[in-house]
Amino acid sequence: MPDNIILSHYQIEPLIDRDAPTSASLSLDLGMSSAEVHKQGANWALPDGQVLTPAHLEAIFEDKNSCFLFKDGELEKIQAYSTRTDGYYSLMPTPTAPTMLISGIPMHRIKDTTPLEDTLHKLKALGKPSGWVLDTATGLGYTAIQAARTAALVVTVEFDPAVLHICRLNPWSADLLTSPNIQPLIGDSADLVRFFPDGSFNAVIHDPPTFALAGQLYGGQMYRDLYRILKPGGRLFHYIGNPHSRYGATTGRGVVVRLRSAGFRVTPKERAFGVLGVK
Repeated sequence: MPDNIILSHYQIEPLIDRDAPTSASLSLDLGMSSAEVHKQGANWALPDGQVLTPAHLEAIFEDKNSCFLFKDGELEKIQAYSTRTDGYYSLMPTPTAPTMLISGIPMHRIKDTTPLEDTLHKLKALGKPSGWVLDTATGLGYTAIQAARTAALVVTVEFDPAVLHICRLNPWSADLLTSPNIQPLIGDSADLVRFFPDGSFNAVIHDPPTFALAGQLYGGQMYRDLYRILKPGGRLFHYIGNPHSRYGATTGRGVVVRLRSAGFRVTPKERAFGVLGVK
């Protein structure tokens, strides 16, 4: 049984049915594993002795954009307010791994894809990660976790400690905090990158927030620093956004100009909504 019980409407939907059997298989960690639960009158008994009441189920089922921690018989929406950015973060369920809402905007692409597929597209565009890899924007940690499957070390930087609070409760982020070859850092990547030695990384995954939220991560100085810390032949994948949208097209043109000015050979990677830069 998982350490924390985390539920969304996807998991509890079978329990809503009035004709549900007296026992059912229920995931208590957003689809990562399953456990047997048993009906007790109108309630459902969980393996740890807690019970889900009809009121609990209704609250979860009606809030399609939230994940809930169920502890001591109480539901707590997984969310955090950031004093650093004056924004709200919350965990949003999908049929697979959840995404995170940043003041209501999903962190991952979820239309016609999933957060994990979105992550894998980025890594495919980069090429198989090996050696030392820098992930400049941790988020829920999916990129760092996937990169660490083949890389010797993944250094991942998160700007906002409030995001790590969400990660600690998200079952799909667990490896971020436990994998021996993932090193999480807190800070602004634009500042921290200046302290990495020349040629210390084999690859960089640069998936920053929008330009409006983190313009410094799109600047010429940032790109020159990323070029400096890469080994010769090192690769940079830079996520930009839908190249066919106004934002993606406009931002993308400036990104390409500045990356080339920093020394990168740049190739569009439209399926991954970004570009590949090679030193």
